Amino acid sequence: MLTVDDVLEQVGEFGWFQKQAFLTLCLLSAAFAPIYVGIVFLAFTPDHRCLSPGVAELSQRCGWSLAEELNYTVPGPGATGEDFPRHCRGYEVDWNQSGLSCVDPLAGLAANRSHLPLGPCRHGWVYDTPGLSIVTEFNLVCDDSWKVDLFQSCVNLGFFLGSLGVGYIADRFGRKLCLLATTLVGAVLGVLMAVAPDYTSLLLFRLLQGLVSKGSWTSGYILITEFVGLGYRRMVAILYQTAFTVGLVLLSGLAYVIPHWRWLQLATSLPTFLFLLYYWCVPESPRWLLSQKRNSQAIKIIDHIAQKNGKSPLPDPKMLSLEEDVTEKLSPSFADLFSTPHLRKHTLILMYLWFTSSVLYQGLIMHVGATGGNLHLDFLYSALVEFPATFIILTTIDRFGLIRPLVVSNLVAGTACAVMIFISHDLHWLNITVACFGRMGITIVFQLVCLVNAELYPTFIRNLGVMVCSSLCDLGGIITPFLVFRLMEVWQGLPLILFAVLGLVAGGVTLLLPETKGVTLPETIEDAENLGRIAKPKENTIYLQIQTSERAGT
Repeated sequence: MLTVDDVLEQVGEFGWFQKQAFLTLCLLSAAFAPIYVGIVFLAFTPDHRCLSPGVAELSQRCGWSLAEELNYTVPGPGATGEDFPRHCRGYEVDWNQSGLSCVDPLAGLAANRSHLPLGPCRHGWVYDTPGLSIVTEFNLVCDDSWKVDLFQSCVNLGFFLGSLGVGYIADRFGRKLCLLATTLVGAVLGVLMAVAPDYTSLLLFRLLQGLVSKGSWTSGYILITEFVGLGYRRMVAILYQTAFTVGLVLLSGLAYVIPHWRWLQLATSLPTFLFLLYYWCVPESPRWLLSQKRNSQAIKIIDHIAQKNGKSPLPDPKMLSLEEDVTEKLSPSFADLFSTPHLRKHTLILMYLWFTSSVLYQGLIMHVGATGGNLHLDFLYSALVEFPATFIILTTIDRFGLIRPLVVSNLVAGTACAVMIFISHDLHWLNITVACFGRMGITIVFQLVCLVNAELYPTFIRNLGVMVCSSLCDLGGIITPFLVFRLMEVWQGLPLILFAVLGLVAGGVTLLLPETKGVTLPETIEDAENLGRIAKPKENTIYLQIQTSERAGT
């Protein structure tokens, strides 16, 4: 009697087949980066000012430089130093009148400029950028600046809603079908976004893209972790997420080359149609097929893996079954995630960890992001920080398991946020350094919590468990843009207090999860319930019963 992991040891835990599947599926992870954080380039907000009819002609007539034009015709900062008047208000002056002087033209209208009336930008804005973003095309500034936050919240709302439905589809109808369907729909919606005629349709396409795109990424993640043997599943899961970081790095370069948001959207969407070739390149998960009693298909795929890896096929397998008291197929249900005491505890803790990861990851980027530096370089540097996080994970989990690094990383992220509260804003380099430690810590948390999540649930609800728990990550993504900026209006350090509390509490509750180091993936609810307890002989698990023809005849 052999478990599925025992079978993989015979046909190859990480042979040529798994390596090919891994590299192929990593493209999915990299392609998810523009969807998750592409707003940084799609909706960047450049410096802007009111478009005032007559100013350009006056500037040309007087021979002003750009600095002189801004000095003479654009309001300065407000009384408290904010830039809002400069960006969103203009002088109520007829710049076409002939009596205006070329030397301080407003001097003849009022002794003090502060006495001149200011009005909204009725004729639009002038943007100081050579590129074109959603913000500049649809004028999402000033009173409409909240629409940029809504744009990003919509994709996270799509992630949240899609997590429930897509997760069920993947567990009910298969990882491969879910991957292909979500990839096709996501690619079409990405192209539709690039040709959207107005903000409303763009928002709709963005929401629908969120509904399916995360399902594609997660299906690839589950597939690759179920293809490999016990000794390699953590490594490939971590490197699969590192491919997302590679996508971030490539996105920064692509956005630099393509400054027009519509062409950038097309450049990141059209290649995803190639993922439909996975129909011929990637088979269904044999673990999922076993849980659905489709034994003959599972046997064919296992034989295919053996052939690709140069191993001998299994000797005349007669039966591949899930030995339980009942014979029906196991169908996933949301209630299964809360069906036993330990599963309930694990589900609630994982939900909190996903929520915290999202708020801290996105919140730190928002809090330190607007530094006034080079947009593309700042994005690139912040992405590169995630590579050392991967190295730390790979060098620690084999020795310490998953739970202790997860605890420490949460505490590092929370502590970094707490320290930033007391650092002067004048020490910008120190703020950035501490923030990088926080970013590295929460990046490690993001990667580990996804791995822990997949290892705590049995096969037939594994994809559903990951999708439902990670939906709290999407809920965090929905509220974080509004949460951060509203708290910053009260006090700049207030969001950091929230981040610190969330991170430190996350480190504490993580101690309640069982360590999964060296443990076989649970196949049944009973296996999942017994995680962390003293090992007992397995009664309910997936077996491959091998009977030779000689034994069959006896």
